[in-house]
Amino acid sequence: MLMAVATIHSPLSLAINPIDRVDTRVGTAFAETRTAGLFGKGSEDHGQTVPAVGVPHGMNLWTPQTRDTEQKCIAPYYFADSLLQGFRNSHWLNGGCTQDYGSMTLHAISGPLRTSPRSRATRIDRQSETARPDYYSVSLPDEGMTAEMTGLSRAGIFRFSYDHDGIGHIIVNPNSDEGEGMIEYDPRRHEIRGYNPVHRIYQGWGEPAGFSGWFIIKLPKNLKITDYGTFKGDTLHPHRTAISGEPGIGAYVSFKTKPSMQVTLTAGSSFTSMEGARRNLEKEIPVADFEKVRRQSTDAWNRQLGMIQVEGGKDEDMAKFYGSLYRCSLLPRVISDADGSYPRFAKGDKILSTGGKTDKYGDFSMWDTYRALHPLLTLLTPERSGEMMQSLVTDAEEGGWMPIFPCWNSYTAAMIGDHCAAAIADAAVKGVNNFDKEKAYRYLRKNAFETPADFNEYKDGMGRRALESYMRYGYIPLEDGVEEAFHKQEQTSRTLEYAFDDFALAQLADIVGATEDAEMLRKRAGNYRNVIDPALGYANGRHADGTFAEGTDPFDFNRAITEGAPCHYTWYVPHDPEGLIGMLGGRERFVEKLDSMFTQKRYWHGNEPCHQVAYMFDMAGRNDLTQKWVRHILDTEYLDTPGGLSGNDDAGQMSAWFVFSAMGFYPVCPATDRYYLGAPLFDRVTITPEGGKPFTITAPGASEGKKVFKRILLNGEPLEDFSITHSDLNSAGTLKFN
Repeated sequence: MLMAVATIHSPLSLAINPIDRVDTRVGTAFAETRTAGLFGKGSEDHGQTVPAVGVPHGMNLWTPQTRDTEQKCIAPYYFADSLLQGFRNSHWLNGGCTQDYGSMTLHAISGPLRTSPRSRATRIDRQSETARPDYYSVSLPDEGMTAEMTGLSRAGIFRFSYDHDGIGHIIVNPNSDEGEGMIEYDPRRHEIRGYNPVHRIYQGWGEPAGFSGWFIIKLPKNLKITDYGTFKGDTLHPHRTAISGEPGIGAYVSFKTKPSMQVTLTAGSSFTSMEGARRNLEKEIPVADFEKVRRQSTDAWNRQLGMIQVEGGKDEDMAKFYGSLYRCSLLPRVISDADGSYPRFAKGDKILSTGGKTDKYGDFSMWDTYRALHPLLTLLTPERSGEMMQSLVTDAEEGGWMPIFPCWNSYTAAMIGDHCAAAIADAAVKGVNNFDKEKAYRYLRKNAFETPADFNEYKDGMGRRALESYMRYGYIPLEDGVEEAFHKQEQTSRTLEYAFDDFALAQLADIVGATEDAEMLRKRAGNYRNVIDPALGYANGRHADGTFAEGTDPFDFNRAITEGAPCHYTWYVPHDPEGLIGMLGGRERFVEKLDSMFTQKRYWHGNEPCHQVAYMFDMAGRNDLTQKWVRHILDTEYLDTPGGLSGNDDAGQMSAWFVFSAMGFYPVCPATDRYYLGAPLFDRVTITPEGGKPFTITAPGASEGKKVFKRILLNGEPLEDFSITHSDLNSAGTLKFN
């Protein structure tokens, strides 16, 4: 697959597998979409993805590396970089601005030995680079070598092909920015192994997370090693077999190369122990058969991507669709070993087990993903969705509180809201049954009504931020600075999001029979009214005495608003659109103001708070405007290029918006069974959930540019309210846009 820099997808015939349409480098460069730069700055205007190889929701993102660090907001790979430093078993939150953790990097070079990532970095031949979900390869002309990589969840395989006589080197380093890793070479077992301790950011920044990323690299037994040693930076320690506790450390082996020589390595990883990494490698890749592993990865991706078949569309749109679906299938990730072992949540001090029958998941970028990513997983893979929800319940059991934004197996207060409530309630409402709903509700209720008695627990990220203010005033006043959070202040956005979370939790309360709680939570769900300023006509900050902030510009960034302006957050009332319509002056005024988000260039697709905005026209009876603006976003905010995402992909949420919208509907209000209708991008879409029946969507003319459909039929009957239900999608029916 040879690709140019400007457009990274070549036209392909229709008779191909979905995986063949995916280029994993989309989102690895600064945005070049229509609204790029209007609101986002720096890393906000970047997709922040990596070209990951592996399997859906695997433990590792096997990725090429161009940046040597695990620090916040620095992804392992950027398309703009011209030098390759090696290949990493990354645990990056794909598309985010958090941190990598517990990773190692291995590289193969030739000629003089260069060990530090900076000195060993070598020129990438972009014309030769192939980046697919199942396979990555690149020619490294200065090394006289081609590098290839494929992998599964906990194990990967690498093949380095040399074209000359000379000296080759394999270099491995734990990516510990704190200088706390260990690595050793074992000549008897033909392996390099080590670990990289994990550290927290946000709450408990810099503190140990209590567990490590363990790794083991198996060298070919027939590879004749001519030299070996350890290093620190570019300082070599020949014939030493181990080094630890210092920054920039690693190990190397050297060997003679010859034309057509191939060196194949396998690597395994674990979050539990070295033996866990060894068992994972032996389980997933017992024999170093590169082509077999690639076939396994290919099959896994074709099963995942093949759950949705699209027909009658441009090649570029199909590439965007399946590329988006790929990015929706990376997180949350498995953190348990093949035998079910995993480190205890929030402490890591004990190794626990699922029993091996299910997987334990981690890295929930929940502020982003509850909106569309989790509803998509619930639609396509309900069994896996249930395991993810049970993983959250297990986290709560082990840590004492339902987490808010659980990453690197720890509590964080990275973002606002309490959206595990939304994801769990959404799964429960839609009939996912393989998790403990009663226990989930118990811990979510604790979040909604209690604050940790121990301030250190609160400071550590347990419980809702500013809950006492929210319950006292019905909103969070500007006087409460919300100090014990990474995102301080943002009181208005917090109020709006807590109101929705209360609605979601009320839905779950109904399911488990907590009727009194449900009534109380529904009343609290109306708290959004307390931060819609009738004089301003938009959401606004409010003081403890009940007065609204003065001098607020609704179209400029504001400290009471999370990552945006009041105009972006005003529409965040997905659970009560009728109430919001009334507060904004009725249907006509609501539509006029909503339309100005697009006509006046106020809409920001590069961040999540706007993602439901275009669908709010449906609530006011103007599906024609929803169709118009959804298609506009589909056409202008997604490209099949490295700069093809208008902002951080945020663990797949940006891509999930595209997947849903290209099919013609979107989950505007998670924790309900409703999806609101837009305009399909393809003439025909067939959705076949795992273990479910096919549901067909037809939209004749969509691929030829038709963007507004005046008549919509569900199983032959006209739809009146521009929505369908989850049960509709699971009933082998047909949705027809005429």
